[in-house]
Amino acid sequence: MIGKREPNTPASRGLTFWGQWAAAMGMVSLLLCALALYKTGQFETQYRMLALFALLGSVPAYSLVSVYHKHHGYIAGLARLLAGWMVLLSGLTVVAFLTKTTELFSREVMILWGSLGFAVQACLFLPLHAFSRRHHRNLQSARTSLIIGNSNLALELADKLIRVRQEPLVGLVTADDEPHLDDSLYPIVGNLAGLRDLIAEHRIRRLYIALPLSAADQIEGLYIDLLDANVDVVWIPDLQSLKLLNHSVTDIDGLAAINLNESPLTSYPTAALTKAALDRSVALLAIILLSPLLLGTALAVKLSSPGPVLFKQKRHGWNGKVIKVWKFRSMRVHADAQVKQATRGDPRITRVGAFIRRTSIDELPQLFNVLQGRMSLVGPRPHAVAHNDYYTGKIDAYMARHRIKPGITGLAQISGSRGETETIDKMERRVEMDLAYINHWSIWLDIKILIKTPFTLLSKDIY
Repeated sequence: MIGKREPNTPASRGLTFWGQWAAAMGMVSLLLCALALYKTGQFETQYRMLALFALLGSVPAYSLVSVYHKHHGYIAGLARLLAGWMVLLSGLTVVAFLTKTTELFSREVMILWGSLGFAVQACLFLPLHAFSRRHHRNLQSARTSLIIGNSNLALELADKLIRVRQEPLVGLVTADDEPHLDDSLYPIVGNLAGLRDLIAEHRIRRLYIALPLSAADQIEGLYIDLLDANVDVVWIPDLQSLKLLNHSVTDIDGLAAINLNESPLTSYPTAALTKAALDRSVALLAIILLSPLLLGTALAVKLSSPGPVLFKQKRHGWNGKVIKVWKFRSMRVHADAQVKQATRGDPRITRVGAFIRRTSIDELPQLFNVLQGRMSLVGPRPHAVAHNDYYTGKIDAYMARHRIKPGITGLAQISGSRGETETIDKMERRVEMDLAYINHWSIWLDIKILIKTPFTLLSKDIY
């Protein structure tokens, strides 16, 4: 329950993904067959192979962007469906070019299939998604529940059950040693002494135990006592006092395991491989397209003041490993005893440096860091080693931001937490955003951050 993987149960995936996927791909295959028959009079081998490859490729493509997830609204669902379809078509196009089979297919058939294929899937998506969400709500509405506990954890759980899961909640049951809160937003319907009567009276189907960890003995006793009560019992461990990172619940050969701190790159290896492929392919394409700008900037930096074109600084990378991060040099060569952040009106910054810093052009050499595998396009911004040494111990879980590869841009940067961090509060805000990125990381989140980044490049906080 506390793990973010809980909503993706096998039964839920079977209804929200496989059912809709089968209907959609069936119609897409029929559409391809109809177009091929219309154009050539027969469903030739190359089109049958294309239908097969589309069927197989759609599973990873649609899973990548979470198409058909029951919690998405109609607009978001259609957007993800379009993204998944484009990923699939792009993959099929690459395969056709690599195998030199593009000439076997009619351009008219391919154009119509690409455009009408999404339209057909969108028409199917709307009613099937509505049915899926209604079925899920019906299942939830039949699960009348009680919460044992009256702490902040219990109140937060009650809020999530009602507002997010739409699960009918009768109220809270106080433990013997818990204070009775008169200002609670949710009704307190009794205590543990009358628990069985409450279960029978309200026909409770699910019971949540939200007691502090100090009540472990009481939790065990409750569990044993409720084995014959014909209710589902769910324990919500009180982990709110801990700084959790990418937490989840797993199973180790029958033993329940709570991952309190786990890197997304190790917990989702397939997605991590996709992220690495996306990083390097986009970085290589960007270097090729931006090569005139890169060469022009290198010349301008060289002419602006004596010194190297690139500034290479040691910073912490994934898992705290020290890496050298590349930037166009924006300051005059100087010998500071301590690493000092740039400030507004900093006399060390050259005129060319001021421009490339304001437009973030100075960060472009980090595309080569991405090609080297030391950085990612999206992730927490790497700080100088000296800055990390300063903030470690002053900000909780500061170094936890290195559990994923550092990025050229990140959630903190598009959320306004960029520029000078002259106060602890500003750095805490940046760290909070970095940890939020790690906890919610997905390929889709990376794509959204990349799309939003250009709109934040002219921030007034950059100098």
